[in-house]
Amino acid sequence: MNKIITIIGPTACGKSTLAIELANKLNGEIIGLDSRQIYKDMPIGTAQPTNKDKKGIPHHLIGFRDPWMPISAGEYAKLVQEKVFVIQQKGHTPIICGGAGLYYRAIAKGIFKGSVSDLPIRERLEQTYEKDPGSLFERLRSVDPEYAEIVHINNKKRLVRALEIFESTGKTPSQHFIGQETNPTFVLDLFPILLCMRKELLNDRIDKRTKQMFESGWIDEVNTLLEKQSEMHTFFPALDSIGYKQIHRYIKGEMNEHDMKEDITLRTRQFFRRQVKWFRKEKIEFSIDMSQLDNGKVSGIISDIYNYAILKD
Repeated sequence: MNKIITIIGPTACGKSTLAIELANKLNGEIIGLDSRQIYKDMPIGTAQPTNKDKKGIPHHLIGFRDPWMPISAGEYAKLVQEKVFVIQQKGHTPIICGGAGLYYRAIAKGIFKGSVSDLPIRERLEQTYEKDPGSLFERLRSVDPEYAEIVHINNKKRLVRALEIFESTGKTPSQHFIGQETNPTFVLDLFPILLCMRKELLNDRIDKRTKQMFESGWIDEVNTLLEKQSEMHTFFPALDSIGYKQIHRYIKGEMNEHDMKEDITLRTRQFFRRQVKWFRKEKIEFSIDMSQLDNGKVSGIISDIYNYAILKD
């Protein structure tokens, strides 16, 4: 098929498992679409697939970037496009997989023309956020209530960026997104597959995965990153993520272990709800209830995807 299979959906719903099964069937290679799995030295807390998980399938854009280096949606879209080209040149099938809604929109519709960065504005907004994040969030709600629905007050990067765009261009992110369809750059011809799962089952999977992360040494991982950050005297944007912030507070003695774990679980559940809201706004015609995975029906799901994609191509 010519279209690029792109598996998207909320955290912990089985995207990687399905992508690997598809890659086995289609001689494929997987390209990550995750805003945190891109970073080195963070395999546990970002749930990066292990070598055992990968089952010999090549993975790209996973654990490749230093944690002190931020990345924009536009840069990520370009990297995905480059990986797609390389994989196709080898005669293999690229399969994009991840839950980053903004990055998905970038490769599906492009980055709007006139997307700019204004460092003085950003620095001012970041200083305001440190003093009063609520005031920035309320401002975003007043100028762009639609976008505010999918941005959490604790997501400093996205909140600041949204207002930076508004102040720099005079248009809100939602207004720019409307224009993306007529101003595409780095757009790929995608066959998107949206995964969903019953809320109670997804909550259970999140709880189990979080427990496993701690058993695998998540606290030690954060300690190592914090030590490196201190040695370099450089802020690591990657540490401004769910889990890492809470563990940092625990290490500093600001939270006890129980409250830390409860907060991580709560915020992860809030995050998956925001992901669901985001993807509901996208035009996606093929979706799968991954609740079937727990009933051993992966092979049937794979066949459905394969047959549908070939017929539609």
